[in-house]
Amino acid sequence: MFKIGIIGCGNMGEALIKGFIEKGGINSTDIIVSDIDSERVKQIVNRYNVAGTESNRKVVELSQIIILSVKPKDLESTLAPLKDLFNDRKILISVLAGVKIDRIKMITGKKIPVVRVMPNTPALIGEGAVGISFDSLIDEEKKDQIINLFSSMGLIVVVDESLMDAVTGLSGSGPAYVFTFIDALAQGGVKCGLTYKEALDLAVQTVIGSAMLIKETGEHPSVLRDRVTSPGGTTIYGLHALEKGSFRDSVINAVETATKRSKELSK
Repeated sequence: MFKIGIIGCGNMGEALIKGFIEKGGINSTDIIVSDIDSERVKQIVNRYNVAGTESNRKVVELSQIIILSVKPKDLESTLAPLKDLFNDRKILISVLAGVKIDRIKMITGKKIPVVRVMPNTPALIGEGAVGISFDSLIDEEKKDQIINLFSSMGLIVVVDESLMDAVTGLSGSGPAYVFTFIDALAQGGVKCGLTYKEALDLAVQTVIGSAMLIKETGEHPSVLRDRVTSPGGTTIYGLHALEKGSFRDSVINAVETATKRSKELSK
């Protein structure tokens, strides 16, 4: 019996596998994976020494924890043929954006323990932000088991399922916002005379250092911002330019819009 079965070996599926093995203390021999792409399964098996199969049924039959990591549009076609295999001794975990626990249970037709997890792509290096929602059928012991498992991905935040769309809009989509901001910082440096590599190195470290400063000090971002902002200095002029471009409004709107889209996907 495998501890973990993963159906879907795309980018997120691979991030989970890598995190579980490298930081979660899970032996590769305790993981079995499947994917619609047989070549992808072979790649993952060779890369991480996990067990692989083209049969989703085999994954469910042989695993205690089953993680669904397919595209939301493929949920029903993937899960419906497997519904006879689930029982209350197995835990089903979904990492599908916008897919509610009730919909998963409706497809299986059973009262089985279901967990929703929303990691983001920095989970690939163990620095993810992971939102988790638990079904009422999950007891405290199993909750701790799931939290410990996914803590290898990064920071864990347990939220009510009604807030999972907000998690998706913020941290799920957030890396794309940050990547765009970093590239914009670097392009600004290029415009002012730096090479792109010089500018990108400075931009990346600036974002890393600023985030770590918030994390380590626990101080409010606005307090740290004000310490950088001298009267009549360069920073206040730069901040004013951002405000004229509705920078904060744009970021807030991005999170809100992505959250709304996640809600639409759940209908």
